[in-house]
Amino acid sequence: MAGGQLKVLTTLDQAKTQWYHFMAIVIAGMGFFTDAYDLFCISLVSKLLGRLYYSEPNSPNPGSLPPNVSAAVNGVALCGTLAGQLFFGWLGDKLGRKSVYGFTLILMVVCSVASGLSFGHTAKGVIATLCFFRFWLGFGIGGDYPLSATIMSEYANKRTRGAFIAAVFAMQGFGILFGAIVALVVSSGFRNSYPAPSYEQNATASLVPEADFVWRIILMFGTIPAALTYYWRMKMPETARYTALIARNAQHAAANMSQVLNTEIVEDKDQAELASASAGNNEWGLFSPQFLRRHGLHLLGTTSTWFLLDIAFYSQNLFQKDIFSKVGWIPPPKTMNAIEEVFRIARAQALIALCGTIPGYWFTVFFIDIVGRFAIQLMGFFMMTVFMLGLAVPYHHWTTAGHHTGFVVMYGFTFFFANFGPNSTTFIVPAEIFPARLRSTCHGISAAAGKAGAIIGAFGFLYAAQDPHKPEAGYSPGIGIRNALFVLAGTNFLGMIMTLLVPESKGLSLEEISKETVDDEEAA
Repeated sequence: MAGGQLKVLTTLDQAKTQWYHFMAIVIAGMGFFTDAYDLFCISLVSKLLGRLYYSEPNSPNPGSLPPNVSAAVNGVALCGTLAGQLFFGWLGDKLGRKSVYGFTLILMVVCSVASGLSFGHTAKGVIATLCFFRFWLGFGIGGDYPLSATIMSEYANKRTRGAFIAAVFAMQGFGILFGAIVALVVSSGFRNSYPAPSYEQNATASLVPEADFVWRIILMFGTIPAALTYYWRMKMPETARYTALIARNAQHAAANMSQVLNTEIVEDKDQAELASASAGNNEWGLFSPQFLRRHGLHLLGTTSTWFLLDIAFYSQNLFQKDIFSKVGWIPPPKTMNAIEEVFRIARAQALIALCGTIPGYWFTVFFIDIVGRFAIQLMGFFMMTVFMLGLAVPYHHWTTAGHHTGFVVMYGFTFFFANFGPNSTTFIVPAEIFPARLRSTCHGISAAAGKAGAIIGAFGFLYAAQDPHKPEAGYSPGIGIRNALFVLAGTNFLGMIMTLLVPESKGLSLEEISKETVDDEEAA
């Protein structure tokens, strides 16, 4: 933007941390709280779905979902998320961040309820209905990524912007924990009526009458936090950067921010007209040579690192129950009824969330504006590589009796350094380094690349866990886990290399980072 910075943007960059910052974190963060709950709660109930619809009642050997069904149930929401990130990211730059912000929340609420009400006369019918609604649930979740990140980055001041965006994303950790707590409470309510069989004998009553209600209640419960924030999401004004730099109404942006900041901002009319003219003369698009020259490597860096990170992160989250079963932390399915199994899986997930996931997120919040994005991302990928190798190389040692606790501790550290590392920074950086008119779009593209990695991780881990010598046996958790851990270590190492393409954005205004303050002659 030639001619210097608009007053409203300068005021935002220099604003002291105040109440509206925390309100924005809560409003945007509750979307991510719901996102994490809805995406990861399926891992808590997928084994229960297998018992309900793919095994005979009262079987001594409880069934599991066939590989293709498990892949669909676990991966369909990720496919919807990828599509939603691309679509709503583009729409956020065309129509405004706030204009489509409420619609994503409504879609999440409706589809979350519909997922729990999935119907059908046959097992295939129920699963097909569930997958349909979870795709559209993911579509709404996908929209929350670029919109929440862009809104928070454009509301924040430049001193603490990283911490504010990280705090929004950190609500994912609480969403994962909340999902585990809901599953614990719901399963406990029915579990006490049906004691688990002794571990010395097979479960003769794998299913209990209320088992079908358990998974439905767990899936639907995620609607509550999202619905509670809808009113406040609609009350948020459009961001000043969209209004001033894209809608080209700097005076209206100043009026909005005057109310938000409780201070009077009077935008100079001549400066506003100059900024508007500058924006009109500098409208190169995503596929232009100018974008390729100035931000092409940046976009490659944000997409590739998010892609590589999510291969590891989502495969770990969605299939941690199978890893815990393999190392003996969760007893064999035949030793307990269906609700007992849900309870034990939820307890394991809650422990990992409390000890590894949530602390990692908040370490990023506290240190990102001190250490910087680049250093945290590089360190996180490196430590994830180290701990993955630490699990994979002596894998047979960890899976023998007496060493299971050590495995779980090291596994928890991979989650800690994912979140105190690339899982947070890959979300933050794309919301800072691209021009305002392409910010939401580029964040959506980066996030969609991540979900492509998540899909590969989810499907790849599933099929890697099958016994290659007995394909007719289907899903056999643990057969390929050691090899999968080696592959994940390799993807983390590649992520560390690709981080070298990502610029540092600590302490700079959004316009300085994206070079929107460069004169038109220099940008040409």
